[in-house]
Amino acid sequence: SRTGVDTLMLDGNDNVLRAARGNFGLVWVQSKGKGLQRYADWSRESAHLWSNFAAELADVTGVSVAHRNDGGMMLLLGDEEVEKRKLEIDEMSQQAGATGYDCEIITHADVQAYFPDIKLGEAVTGASFCPHDGDVNPLKLLRALHTAFVNTGGRYKSRCKVDSIDHANGVFTANTQEGRFSAPKIVLAAGHGISQLAESVGIDAPIRPQRGQVLVTERIQQALPMPLNGVRQTDEGGFQFGSSEEDIGYDDGTSLDVVQNIAARAVQSFPQLGGVKLIRNWGCVRVLTPDKCAIYEESISHPGAYVATSHSGVTLAAINTRLVSKWIATGEQPVDFDHFSAGRFHVQAT
Repeated sequence: SRTGVDTLMLDGNDNVLRAARGNFGLVWVQSKGKGLQRYADWSRESAHLWSNFAAELADVTGVSVAHRNDGGMMLLLGDEEVEKRKLEIDEMSQQAGATGYDCEIITHADVQAYFPDIKLGEAVTGASFCPHDGDVNPLKLLRALHTAFVNTGGRYKSRCKVDSIDHANGVFTANTQEGRFSAPKIVLAAGHGISQLAESVGIDAPIRPQRGQVLVTERIQQALPMPLNGVRQTDEGGFQFGSSEEDIGYDDGTSLDVVQNIAARAVQSFPQLGGVKLIRNWGCVRVLTPDKCAIYEESISHPGAYVATSHSGVTLAAINTRLVSKWIATGEQPVDFDHFSAGRFHVQAT
């Protein structure tokens, strides 16, 4: 809506699967884009936009999303994890070429120096550190995005699931139980519901579910000044744990064995967290494409119909707001944007 376009957002019911509800809040660069360098660059570009984006959200909504951008780490427990991460960094560096891949392995002592207020566990051999990483408070971000959309002229209609889409005479009509809504352009950003709707406008948007589980502790004194891949402390003092990846379909429940593994790794990393009370845990289902990178595409057969879907919604929120919305409103494509077409999943062998 910030582009000046009259915009209506149709949202589903409260009981639908929503990745945003389980988001860890990371603005993350270091593990993004293996196999698709444009996505690695895209993630870094968005991370660099985040400080201004957070300030703009605060100005428009009065909500601070608690953005931090002092870097982030992936803790490595044991030599095997260190060697595996070194190989991944080497692969990403070769892929990046002259662009560079700004990530390095640091030692146990280096990691501890970043965290003077909490003792690092002996199980931690080291970490990979990336200066472009950061985080936000995901619940405050969700609230800010909704508020900003409405405050800048957007209209929002909840409990309005789109069942089908019609197209005639250059106009798209979204059919819902609450009525029919028509416009010359339609953007499909429906998460787990996107594939079927995309087919009706001539776009193949393959996505798959992957469950992740999150644990949240009571609030304690601030001790962790930057986010880690499986442990972060929010601006309100609570710790979040979680980095599980479960391919079990659309089940957003929890399981004791995964919760135990997540908690055990957190305590191995920072032993004093063993005395902190867990107050909540839940599961959420990620929306993943086959290569875990974004799809942005306008339909060839139905011009004016767009698909936008990706994991990493927090990381990409800044660039989606700046560049993707401009592309949809004006047709101005970002550089090398065709790399994000779903056609990459259907390359013919030669």
